[in-house]
Amino acid sequence: MTLDIKLQIVANLNRSHTKNGRLSSSNFIVLEKLIRHIKTYHSISAEAQAALEGCFEQVILSQGEYLLTEGKICRHLYFLESGAVRGFYNLEGKEITYWFGFENDFVASFHSFTTGQRAVDNIQLLEGSILWSINKDSLTKLLDQYHDIERLVRIAYEKYYIRLEERFVNSQFKTATERYENLLQENPHILERVPLSHVATYLGISQETLSRIRGRL
Repeated sequence: MTLDIKLQIVANLNRSHTKNGRLSSSNFIVLEKLIRHIKTYHSISAEAQAALEGCFEQVILSQGEYLLTEGKICRHLYFLESGAVRGFYNLEGKEITYWFGFENDFVASFHSFTTGQRAVDNIQLLEGSILWSINKDSLTKLLDQYHDIERLVRIAYEKYYIRLEERFVNSQFKTATERYENLLQENPHILERVPLSHVATYLGISQETLSRIRGRL
């Protein structure tokens, strides 16, 4: 079953739990977590909040499934309510993981989502996950209509690119041991929830090297 079909199924289920176009109390409570997190980026008006609530759809996927595969255009931005995902690309027959996403992260192939070009990466579920999805057209309309939503999306993008720059600096100027120690100190949850094979490619080392580093510490 494709992701687009699953999105439509979940959307239909959500509509079946609404009254007069409004979210049911159970769905509203779940979506409230997304709104609370959004407000940590930037405050939004009641009108903008209501518009946002009307555009997000819940997506529930199982471990191992894909949000996106390379060669396809990323048409949705996701908020990860619960679960874990990874972004990876294929290089000479190997999967190279370059980011992880966990609860309260926004998830997308940001280059593809922004430019409309085909993605060169893949987004895979590491755990069964609950996400909230908004499509590109709906988000663009919100950005045009609400300045506060435009600002919070810009902040979310800034945070994403800051993370990528930090990762680049670590990969270029720190040893493998230093990269692992930094991961252990700053993001220990990654080591608790992600297979070591993915952690190794994320750190730019082999799994054997990672095992030796872990054995010495």
